[in-house]
Formats: sequence, C-alpha cells, structure tokens
Amino acid sequence: MTDDKAIATFSAENRRFEPSAAFRERARIKSKADYERLYRESLDNPDGFWKRETSELVFERPWRTVTEGQLPHVKWFVGAELNVTKSCLDRHLPARKDKRAIVWESEPGEVRTLTYGELHAEVVRFAAALRGLGVQKGDRVAIYMGMVPEVVVGMLACARIGAAHSVVFGGFAAESLRDRINDCQAKVVLTQDGAWRRGSVVPLKATVDKAVLSTPSIEKVVVLRRLGDEHAKVEMKAGRDVWWHEVSEAADPAGGAPEVVDAEHPLFILYTSGSTGKPKGVLHTTAGYLAGTHVSTKYVFDLREDDVYWCTADVGWVTGHSYIVYGPLSNGATCLMYEGAPNSPDWGRFWQIIAKHQVSVLYTAPTAIRAFIRAGNEWVTKHDLSSLRLLGTVGEPINPEAWIWYHEVVGQKRCPIVDTWWQTETGAIMMVTLPGAVFAKPGSTGLPFFGVKAEVVTTDGKAVGANEGGLLVRRQSWPSMLRTIWGDDERFVQQYFSEIPGNYFTGDGARCDEDGYFHVVGRIDDVLNVSGHRIGTAEIESALVSHASVAEAAAVGRPDDLKGQALVVFVTLKPGFTAGPELTQKLKAHVGQEIGKFAAPDDIRFAESLPKTRSGKIMRRLLKDIAAGRETAGDVSTLEDLNVLSKLRAVDE
Repeated sequence: MTDDKAIATFSAENRRFEPSAAFRERARIKSKADYERLYRESLDNPDGFWKRETSELVFERPWRTVTEGQLPHVKWFVGAELNVTKSCLDRHLPARKDKRAIVWESEPGEVRTLTYGELHAEVVRFAAALRGLGVQKGDRVAIYMGMVPEVVVGMLACARIGAAHSVVFGGFAAESLRDRINDCQAKVVLTQDGAWRRGSVVPLKATVDKAVLSTPSIEKVVVLRRLGDEHAKVEMKAGRDVWWHEVSEAADPAGGAPEVVDAEHPLFILYTSGSTGKPKGVLHTTAGYLAGTHVSTKYVFDLREDDVYWCTADVGWVTGHSYIVYGPLSNGATCLMYEGAPNSPDWGRFWQIIAKHQVSVLYTAPTAIRAFIRAGNEWVTKHDLSSLRLLGTVGEPINPEAWIWYHEVVGQKRCPIVDTWWQTETGAIMMVTLPGAVFAKPGSTGLPFFGVKAEVVTTDGKAVGANEGGLLVRRQSWPSMLRTIWGDDERFVQQYFSEIPGNYFTGDGARCDEDGYFHVVGRIDDVLNVSGHRIGTAEIESALVSHASVAEAAAVGRPDDLKGQALVVFVTLKPGFTAGPELTQKLKAHVGQEIGKFAAPDDIRFAESLPKTRSGKIMRRLLKDIAAGRETAGDVSTLEDLNVLSKLRAVDE
C-alpha cells in the first residue's frame, strides 16, 4: 500500500569530492573505516565511548549509569555532578591562560580580544555580581543583547551559579521578549544600551523597558554600556536598573565560585517558534548538552590548537549557543565574533574579516552563501582567503550549485565542506560530512554523527528503501537532546513523539541514498503537493538555483480550486540577468527538465530580495501569505528588512 505522505525525490546529483591527501593526513578522523568503527562503538558501547570522548571535561563526580529511561524521557550521565564553566574556562588555566578565547570585531571596526584568563576573570566577577543581585541556583535569567563579548560572559556567569539562561534574539519585539520572560519567569534581564546594525542603532534597552512593563517576575535589569550617551542615551529606573560595569566592579570574585549541579540540571531555555504560534521553551540540561557540543565541535570542525574559528550565527539562536560558546570554549578554541551585518558597509565585509583575522574555519548559512553569490564573485576574490582550511554550512539544506560556488570561490577548491543538519531541539550536530573521513556530496548532509541512530520511515514507522523519500526520525536518545518544553511536558510528547510512537520525529522529510548519505528535502509542513506528487521545497529550489540566472529561490504552495495547490516560486536573479516573460518560460522549462514537467511552477515572481530573519533563514510563511493574497499573520519582528514585504506585495498588486 502506498504511503499517502510519501515524499517523491528527483535529485540526480552524482558529484563526489574527496578530501585532499594533505588534509586527510592531519585530520582527527582519517578514513571511513575509522568513522564506522567509532560510530558503531557509540551505539553498541555508549558508556565506553562517552567516557573516553569526555575524559578531558571536568566532572566533580562521575556518572554511575550512562542512560536511564526510555524515549521520550531519557536521562544521560546519571549521577554525575559538574559545572560546565569549569570545562569551558577553568580547565584551560594555566596552560591556555594567554590564548585568545574571543576575538571580537564591531560593525564600526573596533577590535577586542579576551584571553582565556581574561574571560575566566570576567565570568567569575559577573557570576558574583548576579549572586549579589539575588540570582540563585535554579533561577532563570533572560538575556537580550547584541553580538558583544559580554553576552558570552553573561551566559557563562549564569551557568557558573546554576541559573538557567534564556537568550532572546536581539531582533525580537518587546511583546515577544515579554512573552518569553513570563513563560520562564525570569528574575533578571541582561541587556545593553544599544547595538550597531547597518550603521543604525538597535535600541535594546528601550525594547526591554517596554517588555518589562508586564513582567512581574523581573526584579533587576542589568545594562551594558555599549554605545554610550552619544548614540544610545537610556533611562535607568531607580531600584530596578543597574549598570553592568558597576555591579561587576563592586563584586567580590570570591562570590563567583562554581555551583556544582546534577547532570540533568537545567542549563538553558531557548525559545523556538511553534506551529501554533506560541513559542516553545526548549529545555537543555547540563552534562548531556556539554558532551554533545564538545565532541561534535572537536570532530566536525577538526579543531586544532592554532585555529581561528568563526561561526557567523547570532547567540540568540541555538547555533550560537552550541558553536560559539559551549562547544568551542570547552575545546579551548579561539572564536571570532562579529557584531554587524554581512553586507555592512558592503558585501566584502565577511571576506575582509577573514583575511584580517586569519580565520581558518568558517561556519555559515546557505542563505548567506546564496546572497554572496548574487552580490558577485569580485567581493570575495579581492581578499586573501588562504588562511581558510575548512568550511561549514548550517541552517537549512544547501543546494548543489551553492555548494559548488562555496567550494570553488571561497574554498578555492582546497577546503572540505562540512554540511551539517541539526535543530534547536537536538542541541548539537546530528548528521555531517566528517572532514578527512569521507567524501562529500553537494546537497547531502552526509552520515549520522556519533551516537545518532537516524532513519527515513513511512508514517507507520517502517524504514523505506534507498533513495525513497519519507519522514526523518531518531530511533533512540542522544546526550544533547531536549528534555522537555519548559512548563509543558504534554506538548513536548505530542510534538516530537506522537507522529511515530517510540521515535523522535524531526519534522523533516528526507531520503537516504545507496551510500548511506542523508538528503533533507525540507519541513514536512512545507512539502508541496504537485500533480499528485509530494515534493520537498529544497528540490524545486535547488533545480531553479542550478539555472545560470538564479541566485536564490523560495517555493511555496498557493490554494488552487482546480489543482488543490498551485506552485509559486519567488526568485532573485544574479547580476546581468533581467526579469521578464522570456526568462519565466526558460525557468519553467528548466524545472521541467531537471525534475519533470509536472513540477514546473505555476507562477514565478521575481524579487529584489527574499524575506529573511537576521540569522539568514527565509521566512516562507510570509511568502505563503503573499502568494495566497492574505494579510501577513504572526510575529515579523525577526525579519531582517521589513521593506522586503512591502516590495513583494507591490509586485503582487
């Protein structure tokens, strides 16, 4: 019987890219045989695997049992006690005391460096300051800041005293911040007077002031002086608001001693949008999350002592938590942080930063890569990128043409690319093309990471064959998985474990090919019904981007009385190409050739740009509204440029 939710796949990408002999020789994992041996051990002997792989982390008390319970409720490293900051900071002293932990560049071009010794001292002092403000083990602290070193200090200071932090992306509106604070009942908010974004001031403190008018749990607001009165003069409410520098300077470092907590003690709550519109507070706990991010950072990015590592994500998203803060710092890495936009003052900013700071590992999003393609190669090629040795992608599936451009233009055909798949809920990378160990396939996220048992299944949980589309699930627990949704365990079980009982359902459609490589085809909610076929948005978008004229594409469905659903694609063009009826017909024919005539778009709409969050993700729900002629519904405060919507609607009219 045919599964009525089966996803058809039409990809014909056969190119393979082996790591160079020189890279493989120095890699942490040098062959597929080595990968397979470690992978099998991680599933068959998890106690031995995780004991060895976390041996450099600091545990005050070792675990007595590696796991306890069954999905959906599984505990990891049962009986262990620790404080994560001892693994991220204290353990590096004195050997790495003078090594750079954070290299920060502001949008205007200021540069600050914090060594591990300096970062440790700041975290200890601010942890003492938080204790002095009444924050205790088990409390929650909201953080609403820009990309400055102090946001890392704030996160680690919370972890230092056993308080769970909840970082709220600095682009969210006051109402969104208010709702998140109220949901987790945060006691304190950390913020700053303002931040730079494309030469304009983002008024963070003013937004907090509006939010906390309706947050009875908030007792204190701690304000970092980032811009000063000249650019962001703020009002300080007596008795509630305090300056970051004043409470830090007044604190006794002795009060910043690490609080030892249980392995399952809450580390942070991170809110992610839910299908109902109500944000979900994803809860991650201490030991499992640290283990997952530590081990994945070490192997996925093949970290070396002299690397300068740059993850371009914002700390307001899980990528920033896992791969700017906890994973890299627990490995003793040097992390670059950048405050501003990738095209400020121009599209050469990222490449100028790489050349200036000699970045060796770059981890960025496919949407950013496609935007760079559209801007033109000259922005990249004018800079010396010879320091790069490894590239990575995160956020959504990367289409083969963008992968090839990234490989050839940015990596100059010598840097392996690690395409990674994971989620806020998984905490750490779940599938990846491990550098040095295996060949890469453009458009494929690769093989399961250690400890991850992934499978593509039908709606009744049966595994599908090679290259057959289905639902992507996890068959068993892993250390860094979310433990629940804060305050709503029933929603946790319903959302992730009811679709395929006994399995974690990712919400994505995928296929696994004959080599065991996974190809994620998009969110099940975004799967399009085209002439009786269920096709993932990634396949249609990838087919369009493979045309010489297309820089970026986003496919959505529009209700149709005759077909049930019509296919609408929004397209941005590369320089030198002109929108018009002729190109429209060429693109429809191209999709027909790449996938099949049934998949040719009903409507192609050309746009200057697509609506994206500041983290680079395309907001497809907004495009669905425009395609259907509906008013925009839901929160748009994370939208990078509100003008994009009005321009798209103007074209539609």
